[in-house]
Amino acid sequence: MKQSLTEGSIRQRLTKLTLPMVWGILAIVAFNLADTYFVGQLGTNQLAAMSFTFPVVMTLGSLAMGLGIGASSIIARAIGQGDRRRVQRFTTNSLTLGVVAVALLASLGLLTIEPLFTALGANETLMPFVQQYMQIWYFGIVFLVIPMIGNSAIRAAGDTVTPSLIMMFAAGLNILLDPFLIFGVAGFPELGLAGAAWATVIARAITLVASLCVLKFKEDMLSSYFPNLEETLWCWRDILYVGLPAAGATMITPISIGVITSLLATYGAVAVAGFGIASRIESFAMIALMALSASIGPFVGQNWGAKKYGRVAEALRQSYIFCLGWGICMAIALAIFGSQLATLFNNNNEVIEVASKYLWLVPITYGAGGIIQVASSAFNALGKPTPAITMTTLRMFVFYIPLAYIGSRFFEITGIFFAATLSNIFVGIIAFRWSSHTQKQLVECEKVTAP
Repeated sequence: MKQSLTEGSIRQRLTKLTLPMVWGILAIVAFNLADTYFVGQLGTNQLAAMSFTFPVVMTLGSLAMGLGIGASSIIARAIGQGDRRRVQRFTTNSLTLGVVAVALLASLGLLTIEPLFTALGANETLMPFVQQYMQIWYFGIVFLVIPMIGNSAIRAAGDTVTPSLIMMFAAGLNILLDPFLIFGVAGFPELGLAGAAWATVIARAITLVASLCVLKFKEDMLSSYFPNLEETLWCWRDILYVGLPAAGATMITPISIGVITSLLATYGAVAVAGFGIASRIESFAMIALMALSASIGPFVGQNWGAKKYGRVAEALRQSYIFCLGWGICMAIALAIFGSQLATLFNNNNEVIEVASKYLWLVPITYGAGGIIQVASSAFNALGKPTPAITMTTLRMFVFYIPLAYIGSRFFEITGIFFAATLSNIFVGIIAFRWSSHTQKQLVECEKVTAP
């Protein structure tokens, strides 16, 4: 554990943080695609059942991510202050908070599988498959939540290589185990959809062991003393102050996408399929910006804790320039090659046409979308979660969804996609102005505190 981000070239530090994260995120995207592919080989019912689990899995994953963001925020600032005992206390208590959250979520989840998924629309044919998958997934939720928090703590220490290696190994192991456990290859039991769940649980279990070992033996960030209740509750309060709004902001996006998908469904399966393909292509195009937004948090946190406010302001300035440059490159590339990329997923001309419309319009605002992500991550790292959740709410509920409804009435599918473009632009401007005001305050603070 070192104040590794408070010295040296800002550009080099951000690059070293971001590049490993690109590979880690890419591994997770690949794992999700592979999981869907293998389950799809079992049949339509199994694939549909797994699709029903996505909202629940994503929602609980968002909560785990929020706890990780909260932990990373306070741990990075403590590292910047050079207070090792405080770092150990926050890291240990963030993991105990994860254990409590797991116990509550797993118990509630196991008791509500049937009523919850019935409410989501799963019928009697699909329900046995849903139960088969979710009973195992809830059992293994500890292997999702604790490693997320642990890896966030490791990143807070300025190490993005180790968490990325852990993510890549887990994704690779999951992909390797899928055919063995789903189809019973090489003498393994043929478990069907349950095999996909077990593959995920086993791979995640290894990430738990790995992240705890790194925290204890490599970074020395875990306390050997049993914390008292008052101290624990105090730490939990600080983590949740950032973590709960961050989780809420993360959960808003899948909920909003569900609303947009239902709106597109009125134009038929072709529109939904085209949107789905474009979204998958977009997830790859945005990986660099997602990695940068994940990396800016530890950098901002450590330098804020060390009272090096000028470095925070300069890091945000450089990050925004990268976002705009990357966005322009992706917009040009997808305008030229978007149709060809869509054909890799589906050869239906109508589906490709819908995907191409999206890839012509929305990518021109990827730079603004990146600024929103980076600004949100920076505000969370500063312990100021309100701007982040405000920007996400504005983007989805104030601009995107209302404009999509209006646009669909006048321009049909194109109007919906244009709404996404406008919402990115509007909120991107707000994010830039809001964070620019904060940057000016940071520079003034450094002048005041300078010896």
